[in-house]
Amino acid sequence: MIERYTLPRMGAVWTPKRKYETWLQVELAACEAREETGDVPRGMARRVKRKVTLDPGRIEEIERVTKHDVIAFLESVAEQAGPPARHLHVGLTSSDVLDTGLAIQLVEAVGIILEDLDAFLTVLQDQAFAHRKTMMVGRSHGIHGEPISLGFKFAIWYEEFKRQRRRLIAAGEDIAVGKLSGAMGTFAHLPPRIEKITCAKLGLKPAPVSNQVVQRDRHAAFVSALALIAASIEKVATEIRHLQRTEVLEAEEYFSAGQKGSSAMPHKRNPVGSENLCGLARVIRANSLAALENVALWHERDISHSSVERIIIPDSTILIDYMLVRLTQLLKNLAVYPERMLENLNRTGGLVYSQRVLLALVDRGVDRKAAYEAVQRNAMEAWEGLESFHDLVSEDPLISKKLTQPEIESCFDPEWYVRHLNEVYRRVFGSKASASKTKRVRKGKTRP
Repeated sequence: MIERYTLPRMGAVWTPKRKYETWLQVELAACEAREETGDVPRGMARRVKRKVTLDPGRIEEIERVTKHDVIAFLESVAEQAGPPARHLHVGLTSSDVLDTGLAIQLVEAVGIILEDLDAFLTVLQDQAFAHRKTMMVGRSHGIHGEPISLGFKFAIWYEEFKRQRRRLIAAGEDIAVGKLSGAMGTFAHLPPRIEKITCAKLGLKPAPVSNQVVQRDRHAAFVSALALIAASIEKVATEIRHLQRTEVLEAEEYFSAGQKGSSAMPHKRNPVGSENLCGLARVIRANSLAALENVALWHERDISHSSVERIIIPDSTILIDYMLVRLTQLLKNLAVYPERMLENLNRTGGLVYSQRVLLALVDRGVDRKAAYEAVQRNAMEAWEGLESFHDLVSEDPLISKKLTQPEIESCFDPEWYVRHLNEVYRRVFGSKASASKTKRVRKGKTRP
């Protein structure tokens, strides 16, 4: 179900090798910028690039002595590049390389997550159209409310994840900044034009102002955007978990041949995928709090944020990638039981139509308080299970006096509740709402 995730996508963004590659990109771009301004002989960056093969093992070996990762990186490069390496890191501080390199990695991560979101939105849209008229009961407080359709649920999720996509794009743009402003951010040893040229080469914007670091509100906003996506994933997964409960059983996760649900109980078919997603959402929420804690640093910079980010940023992006891929497959293969949905819709003997009866009485001139009391009186009796709400309403003296039998029957039509769904779909899906959808849907027989 989640085999695709074993491919080296998001994980590859956060390997030590990729980190050092971005550092080298920054150093070479800065050197090229200085070549363009005449501060460095032409071709120095090219000579370094041609001679250097990044060796994470060697860098780590040097770091065990220097106790400083950027110095270890620079010494490793200099070992291979020779004299041209003296033109690297001129006027820069470590955070110029670290933060700008991190921005490159974050841009790559955002691109992957956007691909995941697009694939997920496609599945949500397909399911929304496939189940546009799959009637079920809506619930509030976990109690039966009024009829809806399963497609309506998917449309709500689709719109929500469109918002999450916009938030991610905004956070991604906010984080796609570099800085080469030096130790205190004042450009004391390297003019702003070098930063501007370098960032342009790297596909980044220069931070308008920075001290020794890019300000961490940007990173906090990014991780918070991931936490919001995780929260919406948990919302969907929680709904699947409820729908799969034995007492409800309107939908369930695909259960593959040979799969086992319990070491002790052979009958079990558990919503393990959804439960897994709910648990992982907690991790990303916790990481967003850590990112917020990183905003306040001492003076122009300390490194209390650094150790935190080495964990929370790779972990959060990898988790969101995994979670979106897993939920996409889960919903794509979701087993849906329309017959069980209708069974549950009718389980209360028509109680879900109480508001319709109430408003019909009001339309006939009955005082709302009196109408409410008449409907509620019959509803409470129906809750006892001795007689259906439909039959009680039909026999009630006040109600039957004001409403004809055909009018009462019309109040118990579930299709009436979704008569505006076409307009809702136009709001959500635009021109796609009127397109014919014939996607294959995984359905199952009603199970006890």
